[in-house]
Amino acid sequence: MVALLLVVGLAVSFLVACSALLRWNEVRYRKQGLPPGTMGWPVFGETTEFLKQGPSFMKNQRLRYGSLFKSHILGCPTVVCMDPELNRFVLMNEGKGFVPGYPQSMLDILGRSNIAAVHGELHKTMRSAMLGLVSSPMIRDKLLPRIDEFMRSYIDDWSGSVIDIQEKTKEMALMSALKQIASIGTGPVSESLKTEIFKLVLGTLSLPINIPGTNYYRGFKARKNLVSLLRRLIEERRISRCSYDDMLDSLLRADDSSKVKLSDEQIIDLIIALVYSGYETVSTTSMMAVKYLHDHPRVLEELRSEHLEIRKSKSREDGIDWSDYKTMKFTRAVILETLRMATVVNGVLRKTTKDVAMKGFVVPKGWRIYVYTREINYDPLMYPEPSTFNPWRWLDKNLDSHRHFMLFGGGGRMCPGKELGTAEIATFLHYFVSRYRSADPLELAWFSYLNQNTSPIQTSRSNI
Repeated sequence: MVALLLVVGLAVSFLVACSALLRWNEVRYRKQGLPPGTMGWPVFGETTEFLKQGPSFMKNQRLRYGSLFKSHILGCPTVVCMDPELNRFVLMNEGKGFVPGYPQSMLDILGRSNIAAVHGELHKTMRSAMLGLVSSPMIRDKLLPRIDEFMRSYIDDWSGSVIDIQEKTKEMALMSALKQIASIGTGPVSESLKTEIFKLVLGTLSLPINIPGTNYYRGFKARKNLVSLLRRLIEERRISRCSYDDMLDSLLRADDSSKVKLSDEQIIDLIIALVYSGYETVSTTSMMAVKYLHDHPRVLEELRSEHLEIRKSKSREDGIDWSDYKTMKFTRAVILETLRMATVVNGVLRKTTKDVAMKGFVVPKGWRIYVYTREINYDPLMYPEPSTFNPWRWLDKNLDSHRHFMLFGGGGRMCPGKELGTAEIATFLHYFVSRYRSADPLELAWFSYLNQNTSPIQTSRSNI
């Protein structure tokens, strides 16, 4: 009996302590003018719910508090904004109290000079350097031929195999990026980089708790290893004086007469940003495009027709060029519709440099604003029947010029690599649909994918 009373007493004490901590955290952030919402636990906030529940968490909070609410995620007090007009205002007005506001874990792991975090003159310098690497002329003359060569060889041996499309597209996006950036092919160096980059990606979306075993600890350690590998690569390039004609060469060739000259630290952070930003978006969009094509045979038929038309005048060994890429109108529509439906990027973070008034509320200086753009992708006024995968909608209307089109961000921080990413996915789809057909029956364990497991897909060589 005494033991039972002790257990009950401890349980009650624990519940009272938890309730007190939650209450204390709410009081701590109770400032006049703040939007409604909850702040969760001290230090941790609502990060666990945010990462595990994702869009469901956001929808539930919106139902309770409206399109503007407060929370505490990834170690920062944050106001989540789902209002299209307010989101556009925040993205278009960086000089009016908004600067990049990415969490501490991302700043530490991607570097202080990463393009997503810097602002002012340094941002202009870093963005100018990146645009020089991924401009349309660069894609046309240098990058697309490399992408084409890589994609042809990468998917050439898939015939008759059961393919884990999630793992294959992750590897494809990473290896393609390494090839373009530093001419790194399959081998020990790419394997070392791949291992570290996978750890780095996980670490950026975690609480900055530097304890062995945490994602942050592993991600930060992976950054150190990546920096060491890249420093060694830069030194080898300088000593050898060989020309590789890749992105790293372009960055190292810059001299005092160049418009943009970066330090080694900035070059390393720029390379990490290029790999990081392209890897997740290209791999996930490619994977989800395959999923949607499998689910919608009419879309697959239309897409295959477009690519077979391109191949009519080519032999099997001939690659595609810029003029071929520019004719892929329906392919581009498929990619945009995949980005909309899958919502690979849910939003962006900004930080307030002063108290900012928003829709009758006041966001205090130093708080984050999560510009949550996912809901716009399902707005029935902008996208009729938003739950339907319909690439033709992008052909009928000039939707990508709509004021609330934010698939690639907005304002002065519109994704500089959007055309390069689109070209990569289009090239992958070109060879995928023109060289392979879905086996019958085709089984895709997409429920497993949603639970972060693998998703096999069987492919067979087409007779075309």
